[in-house]
Amino acid sequence: ASAAIKRYMELGHALNATALDAIGTKYVCLLNATQLKAIDPASLKLASLNPSACSQETKNILYQKAKEAFSDQHHLPAYYELILPYLGGAPAADLKVLSKDDVNMNVSTFVTLRRDSLMLLTPGEVQGLLGVHLPGLAQWQSRAPVRDWLALQKQPELDKLHVGLTGGVQEGYINLITPKFP
Repeated sequence: ASAAIKRYMELGHALNATALDAIGTKYVCLLNATQLKAIDPASLKLASLNPSACSQETKNILYQKAKEAFSDQHHLPAYYELILPYLGGAPAADLKVLSKDDVNMNVSTFVTLRRDSLMLLTPGEVQGLLGVHLPGLAQWQSRAPVRDWLALQKQPELDKLHVGLTGGVQEGYINLITPKFP
């Protein structure tokens, strides 16, 4: 499949919506960075891809393409549904903006977000992203990445969410990260 895609592009064909639908979710992860960057963002509007099983680099590139493709619909309620398959590549800044839109993200989607982006979110921003699904976060508190996110938060801030989250830094304590020497 990878060789066929490469040959298709070598012959001068673009990765338009028809080509992306032919590649589909099954093979989209085979595309390299150069091929992904060659995708016309407008083509993503017409194709249905789900890059959730792809590498982080692929998710990051496709998220930027999708963000550009759907930028004209950013203020519409449907924007979240359109960008949802690509959120695994969203930077923290974009998630912070999305948290203001009451999108009611599923916890299962939340835990697949970019780890570095997730760690930069505040409890209030997580509440904005999850909305009605916030109580479900308590079921994930002993598993990564939620456990790691909780360890970075102040416990009083977590208590304000009223969903029973524990594992945050207690008031008056400081987390020290000790360097690991070889």
